Amino acid sequence: MDKIILDTNIFFNMQSGINLGTTTKEILNNFGEIIHKLQLKKRAEFFMPPKIVREFVGFFKTKEQQKQANKFLSLIKIKEPNKNKQIHATVLYKLIEDIKKRSYLGLKIGEEEIKNAMVLKDDFKGLDKKEFQIKTGVFIKKFRDRYKNATRHGFLDSVADLDLIILAKELDGFLTSSDEGVVKWGRVFGVKELPPKLLGDYLQNLLSD
Repeated sequence: MDKIILDTNIFFNMQSGINLGTTTKEILNNFGEIIHKLQLKKRAEFFMPPKIVREFVGFFKTKEQQKQANKFLSLIKIKEPNKNKQIHATVLYKLIEDIKKRSYLGLKIGEEEIKNAMVLKDDFKGLDKKEFQIKTGVFIKKFRDRYKNATRHGFLDSVADLDLIILAKELDGFLTSSDEGVVKWGRVFGVKELPPKLLGDYLQNLLSD
């Protein structure tokens, strides 16, 4: 029986190409029907770690949306990954090296943006508090955007992301995510992957077998 580990983003990122609907509501309805049929045929199991479930639920605000979310989650197995399993040292070396590079790059970006602001320091003279905040806000936003892109893009930026990978490794299941960092590090950990754009066809093939 195939095991598929689901990330939150595939339900909300319409650019992921999940091919099960054009809105989150459609995706949940169509996906839920397919999961139910696959479970009856004992062809596949679907999993989410608890932290990912909390992320998922957090996107639904109204009672109607929450009801739909809970209905979908009733078809999913919620499992905490086994954190006591050993991780190959090579993975840790790659992780630490990547963190080191990103930290250095973030530092350099900070230095560059400070220098850019200092060049225009005379423009800040005589401004009241509100005008100062508006003027400096341009530099702060640019710094934050550059820093975030340098340190978080293509990286694991939460323990929930790591839970997905560890659970997929533990279950020898397919990891399905549109997050570049989760996919990249899933490959480093050596887990199987099922890209969102292939998920719909893959599930239909399981139903027709």
